[in-house]
Amino acid sequence: MLQFLTNLNWVSVLIAFAVYFVLGGLWFTLIFAKPYKASLGRDGETLPNKPIFIVGPAICSLVITVTNALLINALNIDTVGGAIEFALIIGIGYLVANTVNIAINPNIPRPIFYSVISGAYHLVSILIASVILVLMK
Repeated sequence: MLQFLTNLNWVSVLIAFAVYFVLGGLWFTLIFAKPYKASLGRDGETLPNKPIFIVGPAICSLVITVTNALLINALNIDTVGGAIEFALIIGIGYLVANTVNIAINPNIPRPIFYSVISGAYHLVSILIASVILVLMK
């Protein structure tokens, strides 16, 4: 599978990564800022803005995007419909499921609400990123 690394269109990977990462910034700080804070039990608070909260998600988004590009190439997905089907399977099967699993702990006061907000972000992001990866393959 690693031989596919040399066959990737790295421009498409970087564009898909940028969309994934920037959408996350917008999703959690502008679009769903209030509901996100409420899901964390931190209504009305200003959430900390340390470098780890920017660098960490950037690295994770990049790893997810590269992994998706590898899988898309290995599975020979070359249509938008195939990209959407792939994104729904991976998005729901891994990203959303993992988000729900992470949320179900005593530190997240509203785990289902958190799961909906964060899981939806990952699902939308992987849909967009997968379509970009296939269109620019």
